[in-house]
Order: sequence, then structure tokens, then C-alpha cells
Amino acid sequence: MAIQEFLYEKRDHIAIMTFNRPEQSNCFTAEMIDELYACFDDFNADPDLWVAILAGNGKNWCAGGDLESLIPAINSGRYKINEDPTKRVYSDIFKPIITAVNGFATLELVLGADLCVAGEGARFALGEVRWGMIPAGGSHIRLPRAVPWAIAMELLLTGGSIDAKRAYDVGLINRLVSPDQVFPEALKIAEAICKNGPLAVQTAKEIAVRAWEHERGFVLENALFQRVSRSEDAAEGPRAYQEKRKPVFKGR
Repeated sequence: MAIQEFLYEKRDHIAIMTFNRPEQSNCFTAEMIDELYACFDDFNADPDLWVAILAGNGKNWCAGGDLESLIPAINSGRYKINEDPTKRVYSDIFKPIITAVNGFATLELVLGADLCVAGEGARFALGEVRWGMIPAGGSHIRLPRAVPWAIAMELLLTGGSIDAKRAYDVGLINRLVSPDQVFPEALKIAEAICKNGPLAVQTAKEIAVRAWEHERGFVLENALFQRVSRSEDAAEGPRAYQEKRKPVFKGR
């Protein structure tokens, strides 16, 4: 029986979504992305669901896209994550979304959420440039608005990571707790939000998101992502990963 790699549970007014591919650091496949979008569509459409928590089973929350299957499929055009260049992950959802992070996490999915609870020892990164690619989920627009420019550029340009303590200090995460308290703390925040008027909460988020006016930035990011994803370097990066060697980039 195949293991279900993305789990979806409804608990009172809270939707709990969980990456469930722990042996592969919860790196997401095309099927997992499709499931994620389907679950968020259901969450968004269900009037009885007011808050979502996105968690991960195992040592790592989600290390990003699978370099052996998903990324080559995206770069070759065989798989398209989002046909609408004005939208990015969660960008049209006005219900609160909380990420509950342990271990390694791609900032792509954290930045699109509203609040983040992280365990001590968690690390965050956007590592795409290390493999000749760029993230395409809105990070170039969201990250420089979330943290000082220098920190955003360090993460975007080096592909390096930031530890949970520094992430907390610069405002990337809301709570820093022991690893065993990550989900309970996220649930505690979700329950506190659920005590408020759901229409008022969703409207408060909608005002904040729509006033941000990031849609044009998403269009620019999408156009330039298409250019990079079809480059020789973007093919070389995943190939080098699969062959367990350092990539040889040519700048084309």
C-alpha cells in the first residue's frame, strides 16, 4: 500500500496539513504539490474552517522540491505549478495560515503563510541558486519585505541557511520553542485565533494582503523564472545532484 505523502485533517475549525515524506526530508513531488493546492482549495471554500496549520512529519519540515523528479519536470516544462502569474502559494487565501517547523524548511512555503512557530535547531533556506535555479513561489517579493535587505540578499544570493535563533531575532518567525512544543504551540495560536470573529479575522488579513500590492512583482518573478528554468545551468544543477557531484555552471 502506497504511503500518503500529504495528510489533511479537520479538527473543529482548524485544518491540519502535514508533509509525510520523512525519509526524503519531506521534499515535495508533483503529486504532493497537487494535493497541497487541493487541500488549500478545500480549506478556503469550507466556511467551518477558520485557520490552517502546515506541519511536517519526521526530522525536517519540508526541504523544498525534489531535485530528482519535480525540478527536472518543471524545468523541462512537463509540469507547471501555477498557470496564473499574478498568484503564488497561499496568495489568494485570506484565512490565517500557521507553519509549524522543525528541522530544515524551505522559506518559500514559510513566507507565504502568516505566522511561524519553529523549534530550536530549525533552519531556513532558499537553496535554488546552488543548483542553477531560482525559487518561483513569491520569495523574491516577500523576503525583502519581511527582513532587512542585507539578510534577504544573503539568503537569496548564497543559497545558505539561517538558523531559528537568528530567524526569530530578525522577525521571520513568531515563536521559538523546544522541538516537542512546535505543534502544540501552533495549535494554541490557532485556537486563540478561532476565539475571534472569523469574518473580522479574514477581513483583517485581506486588507493587509491586498494593500501590499505584490501581484505585479509575482508577474515579474514568473517571467524571469521561465528564463532561468530553461537554461543549461538549470538542467545541470539537478543532474549534478543526482550524480552526487558539484555542478559545473556555464552561465547560460
